[in-house]
Parts: sequence; C-alpha cells; structure tokens
Amino acid sequence: MKLSTKSRYAVMALADIGRFKNNEPISLRDVSIRQGISLVYLEQLFLKLKKNGIVKSIRGKKGGYTLNKTPKDIKISEILFAVEEKVKTIGCQKHSKKGCNGKSAKCITHNLWDELETHINIFFQEKKSWRPTK
Repeated sequence: MKLSTKSRYAVMALADIGRFKNNEPISLRDVSIRQGISLVYLEQLFLKLKKNGIVKSIRGKKGGYTLNKTPKDIKISEILFAVEEKVKTIGCQKHSKKGCNGKSAKCITHNLWDELETHINIFFQEKKSWRPTK
C-alpha cells in the first residue's frame, strides 16, 4: 500500500506552511524550493486545498497561502479528501459481490485488507498532529 504523490505532497506542503507561527502568507515558490516539489504541481494541489477550506490565499507582493486553522486542528483525512484521495488497500469495490481478482468470489484475504483499510482511514481521521517538530 502506498499513498499517492498528491496526498504525500499536500501533507508535506501544509507541514511546511505550518512551521511558521506568525501566520504570514507563505509563497508556493518558497515551499517548492524547500520541499523539492514542482511549483506547477503545488499550484494544482493548493487550488483543491483552497476550495476545501484548508488554506486561504492572499494576493499581492507579499502574498501567498496561510492555513485556515491551526495545524493541530487539521486532520490528515481532510487533506486527503481535499486532494481527492482515500487510502485503498483492496482492488475491488468494498461491497461488490465480484472479487478483486476478477472472479465471482472475493479473494481469501479480502477481509484482512478491508479491515486494514478501515484502520488506516480511522487513523487519518483522528490524526491531527502532522505539524513537524522543531
């Protein structure tokens, strides 16, 4: 199981912004340089994060992005949802009668992976302290 680049980069970029306590706007160019993420890719992610109310943008010479809440109040699941991602450990639909192996029955380990997916997503729903320690 692997998180998508969208998810990982969104969390990294928000953690980068969350490091600054004075809540001044942070430019995506600066985040891009510090984290080694393409500026164009960050712009696409931040459109989604802004649309979902996680960040707000400030225009102007000293513009950039700020968090709408403190880092401890932003759940990782909110970030994943904003960039249209969800951790998925099974290849089939959760309640489908057809299995992920293309056969009519679910594979013998389906319930194991399904339970893991549930635990991972609950973890992300409850996890708030993604802000890096200094």
